[in-house]
Amino acid sequence: MSQFLESLKDRRSFYTLGRDVKLSEEEITELIKDTVKSSPTAFNAQSPRAVILFGEAHEKLWNIVEEALKPLTPAEVFPNTQAKIASFRNAYGTVMFFKETDTVKNLQEQFTLYADNFPDWAEQSNGIATANTWTALTAAGLGANLQHYNPVIDDAVAEEWNIPANWQLRSQLVFGSKEGEANEKEYLADDERFRVFH
Repeated sequence: MSQFLESLKDRRSFYTLGRDVKLSEEEITELIKDTVKSSPTAFNAQSPRAVILFGEAHEKLWNIVEEALKPLTPAEVFPNTQAKIASFRNAYGTVMFFKETDTVKNLQEQFTLYADNFPDWAEQSNGIATANTWTALTAAGLGANLQHYNPVIDDAVAEEWNIPANWQLRSQLVFGSKEGEANEKEYLADDERFRVFH
């Protein structure tokens, strides 16, 4: 139990990431696959999807983000945006998480009583798979941070990597070697977040 909790506590947002990674791309890929497959989904829907990017593909994603944001960002602040994107590009890789929407629709049709819940449950499943992957990468000695440049980049991503139309981009998990420290984390008081009844 304590090892599990320590893994959760160690999972932090590291924004200074590098490429000094000891694991091979194959080892990282298997770790991500196993983690996503082992993450629970409502009705065993298995709706989370993951696209894992290394090397030029990883860099291409962040070039797409930069190109998409340039016309949307005031010119005077765009250099700050570029610097932030460069920090992601300097990392070792990115996992793009998607929600597979046909499964959600099929479940809504099969179980009409719960139809309104399936989109929410699919988002929860995606969050679980993402958080578990982040924690697994942390346990393997890597740092990571989670970004959400969807839907601004959705079309360009779909075109570049031939993403099926029923895969909806939800987040981008950037990972690499830890080249800096995570920021201090402050916690709300327990009485603001928890209630226990007997």
